[in-house]
Amino acid sequence: MTILTSHADVGGEAFARNREAYLALVERLRTRRRLAWAGGPPKARERHLARGKLLPRDRVEALLDPGSPFLEIGMLAGEGLYEGVPPGAGIITGIGLVSGRPCMIIANDATVKGGTYYGMTCKKHVRAQQIAWRHRLPCITLVDSGGAFLPDMANIFPDVGQFGSIFNNQVRMSAEGIPQIAVVMGPCTAGGAYIPALCDQVVIVKGQGYMYLGGPELTFAATGEQVDNETLGGALMHCSVSGVTDYLAEDDKHALAITRELVRDLGEPPAARWTKAPAKAPRYDPSEIYGLVSHDPKIPSDTREILARLVDDSRFQEFKPLYGDTLLTGFAHIQGHRIGILANQGVLFPESANKAAHFIDLCCQRDIPLLFLADVTGFMVGKAAEQAGIAKAGAKMITAMASANVPKYTILIGASYGAGYLAMCGRPFEPTAMFAWPNARSAIMGPEQAATVMALVRRQNLEKEGRSWSPEEEESFKAPVRKIYEDFQPADNFSAHLWVDGIIDPLETREVMGLLLELASHTPSLPTPFGVFRF
Repeated sequence: MTILTSHADVGGEAFARNREAYLALVERLRTRRRLAWAGGPPKARERHLARGKLLPRDRVEALLDPGSPFLEIGMLAGEGLYEGVPPGAGIITGIGLVSGRPCMIIANDATVKGGTYYGMTCKKHVRAQQIAWRHRLPCITLVDSGGAFLPDMANIFPDVGQFGSIFNNQVRMSAEGIPQIAVVMGPCTAGGAYIPALCDQVVIVKGQGYMYLGGPELTFAATGEQVDNETLGGALMHCSVSGVTDYLAEDDKHALAITRELVRDLGEPPAARWTKAPAKAPRYDPSEIYGLVSHDPKIPSDTREILARLVDDSRFQEFKPLYGDTLLTGFAHIQGHRIGILANQGVLFPESANKAAHFIDLCCQRDIPLLFLADVTGFMVGKAAEQAGIAKAGAKMITAMASANVPKYTILIGASYGAGYLAMCGRPFEPTAMFAWPNARSAIMGPEQAATVMALVRRQNLEKEGRSWSPEEEESFKAPVRKIYEDFQPADNFSAHLWVDGIIDPLETREVMGLLLELASHTPSLPTPFGVFRF
C-alpha cells in the first residue's frame, strides 16, 4: 500500500487558528458529556442512593469487565428537547464486554424523571436494539423505569420505532438466537412490564424490583382490591409464585453478578470472518487533525491529510487516483481491520460518482466493510454536468451504496448537504453506525444557498404581480431563512434528534471504528444483489 505523505504546515498561523477553534469545540463536547454522565439532579441521585441502589452508570460499570471499553450510543440524544431532562433522554445505551463477550447494555436512569420514557427515550432504546441486532449482540436491559411519560403519548405509543417496537425487536431477536436478558432493579409497570417479561432470562432485586401491569392504585380503582407492592408484583412473588422472573437477587451488586454468570454461560461466540492484521499507529499525529479542519466552514478540509492521521501506518492504496479526483477511494486498515474508504475531496462530478459505484462493487465482491467520510456540498450542477449525465452517475453511486450488504459506516467530518449527504450513506440508507465530528453540519443545502433560492422564488412571484423588491426588503426576507438552516445544520442538532449515533472527538475515531469493525467481524457475510444500474 502507498504511504500517504503529509504536506500540511503544522507550524503555520492558519494551523494554529484552526487548532484553537477546534479545541474549543472539543471542550464544549466534553462539558455536555459531563452533563449526560451526571444524570438527574443531585436530590434525585441522593434519593436513589438512599434506597440502597447503585447509580445507573455505576450499575453499568459493575456489569462490565474491568477495563472494558464502552462505546456509548446516543449519549447526547434529547439534548435541549425536554425541560429538566439532561442529555441522554433518561436512558444509557452502549456496547461493552461482559464476561469477555460484547453486549449491548440498555439501562434506565431513574434519577431522570423516574426513568420514564419520552419519545426520544423510545427512539434511543430502539436504535440500540437495531445495532445489537445487526451485530448479533446479547441485549442486557437494566430496568428501573416509571413507564411512559404520558403527555408525550404521540411520540411513544402509536407508531413504528416507538415503545411497541421495543417489544417487537425483543421477540424477533430472541427468535434469531440473540440473547435477551433483563435485570429488574426498580419499578416496571404497565406496558413496561413486558420489557423483562419478553426476555429470555430475568433477574429481579428483592425489595426493590416490582413488575405489574397495574400497580396497587390502578388495581384498587379497577377492581376494588387492596394489595401492596410486594404481594402484587414483588421479587419473591414473581420468582416463587408467578414464574415471571427467574433469579432472585439480594441487591444491585448481586443481580449484576448473576447477570455476568448468565452471559458467561451463553456459549461460544461466532468465529471471526476476517483475518485481522497487527494494528499500527498512523505515521502522523492524529491530534494534528484539529489544525487541519478549517475554522471557516466555507473552507473544506484536505481529506488526504486527514486520512494520513486516521489509517494504520498512514498506508492507503488509492483506487483510480487520477480519475474522479473529487472523491478519494481506496483500501486501508484501521486498528488492523481492512476497510474500503470513500472520502470527499470536493463536489461530486459524474466521474467521481462512477468511481464510487465501481469501488463499492469491488468491496462487496471481496467482503470488505465500507467507511464514508462525508465532507461534501453536493453533486455538481449546471448544463455541462447535466449533459454529462450527473443524475445517471449519481444514481449509480446511490444504487451501489444502497445495495451494498457489507458493513457500512458513515462519519460526518465536515459539511454534508443535499444529495451529497444521501449518496455518502446518510441516515436514510441505514448505515451500520453513523457518527459526526463536532464541526460537522448537514442540511438540504447551506444557509446562504437556501436563502438565495427562496429569495429568487419570492422575487419571481413579486415580478408576476408587477411589484418591486428593494435590496433591504430582500435581505430582511433572507435573514430568517438563513437562521433556520444555521440552527438546523450543526452536529449538536443531529445528535439531539439521534440522526447520528453520537458526536465523537476526531481522536476517538480510530478506537470507535476499531471496536465496530471487531464486532462486524463476528457477523455472517451477506451477498449483495445490486439494483439495476442506469448506463
